[in-house]
Amino acid sequence: MKTLILTVITLLAGCTVLTAQPAYADDGSGKPPFSAEPDNAASSPLQKWIDRNVPQPQLPAAPQQDPGTAESALWQSILPTPTGDPTFDAWPTGLAGLRPGQSIQTWDITANAAPLFTAPLSRAVLLKFRTTSASGAPSFGTATLLAPTAKWTGPGPRPVDVNTMPINALGVKCTPGYTIAHGVRTNNGINVFLPWVSDALNKGQAVLIPDHEGPYMAYAEPTVAGHVTLDSIRAVRSQYPAEFRDSRYAVTGYSGGAIASYATAMLEHEYAPDLSGSLAGAAIGGLVTDYGAVAHVFNGHSASGILLSVTLAMSREHPEMLRYMNNLAQWAAISPLKDICGEADGPLGAVGIPIDVAANIAHPLESGIATRIERLTDLTDRKSLVPLYIYHGDNDFWIPIAGPREMYRRQCGLGVSAEFRTVPGDHVSAMLNGVGGATGWIDARLHGDTAPNECPAVR
Repeated sequence: MKTLILTVITLLAGCTVLTAQPAYADDGSGKPPFSAEPDNAASSPLQKWIDRNVPQPQLPAAPQQDPGTAESALWQSILPTPTGDPTFDAWPTGLAGLRPGQSIQTWDITANAAPLFTAPLSRAVLLKFRTTSASGAPSFGTATLLAPTAKWTGPGPRPVDVNTMPINALGVKCTPGYTIAHGVRTNNGINVFLPWVSDALNKGQAVLIPDHEGPYMAYAEPTVAGHVTLDSIRAVRSQYPAEFRDSRYAVTGYSGGAIASYATAMLEHEYAPDLSGSLAGAAIGGLVTDYGAVAHVFNGHSASGILLSVTLAMSREHPEMLRYMNNLAQWAAISPLKDICGEADGPLGAVGIPIDVAANIAHPLESGIATRIERLTDLTDRKSLVPLYIYHGDNDFWIPIAGPREMYRRQCGLGVSAEFRTVPGDHVSAMLNGVGGATGWIDARLHGDTAPNECPAVR
């Protein structure tokens, strides 16, 4: 049975990464539009055999769904399971009437949060605020603000270290916000990163931790991640103007968290120009810039479990991909696998089944649908408004170094102050080997020091 479950898991997301289409997001109505034209690619013989022998799941009727719309019913069924905490589950009314970043509600969570950190906290607050989906629809986000008792001894008001943790998960209970608010000591490996948070707190910096995958847990969707992170900064500045309106903010993230820190820098100009002068820099490590290239590296190999998780997550914001999931993939997508945390998707790669097994079109990674999702997730044509610190492992066999290196060159060509560091190690060890340099760089930005520029001179 375990082997069968693992096999189904592998199949589940295959269809997703490959099948993505233009984004849309739910506005609270539960009626996703499916306007894109279908891909005309035919099914392979194996895919036809799967759909003949695996029945389509019978989906329960959801009160919000469009009657008779099978894709809408499937979309409702693949969303993360509610946590039971309305902070994370409930869609506020009147979102369209709120400004992006406008605070909806705050909760004091100091009692539950304080035992998780080695730095004394004066206050921990969970914020809920208005944000914007990948398609531009009103949405909501959550983030955790940690204020230390340690005094800030640098210039200006207490700065804010915006830590976009590598959540890498499909379930809402895996988020830093849920974990910290509920005092969970072991969840999704998040405590691995808490010592770094405590270091910042002991320096007198406040720390802001956004749940950057959004309410649908759209793991690796860059626009959602950037919007949520930028709006979390807006929420803190507006909610606590006396303390943090004039603070410096700097964002740092690695791997799945790097997608959020990178998108924050790339989308600030078009989405949050009001933060110009407040955001002082972005440190980005182990970054994916070319989703198509990484999908080919992951497909059918040791990281296939991560690819499968990402593809399912993407379909929550890009639901038109669901029409390309075969019956077996649909069974997996509606199963408890839709709520797995980050420590679970890695081992799934051991099965190594290619994503074609979960799709109903042949060669899905080479399809027109795959090309569309690659375009939607490509932010390399944007210019960062803030200095960048980019680092990558010299032996990262999961994420090719060529992508972030080319991104560095492009940003340099656009006149952005930037540094690029190659650090020893693969994807995991490079995180540990590179965090010291990234932390030092962030500290300097929060102190107001001018960022070094190592871009080659333009001739």
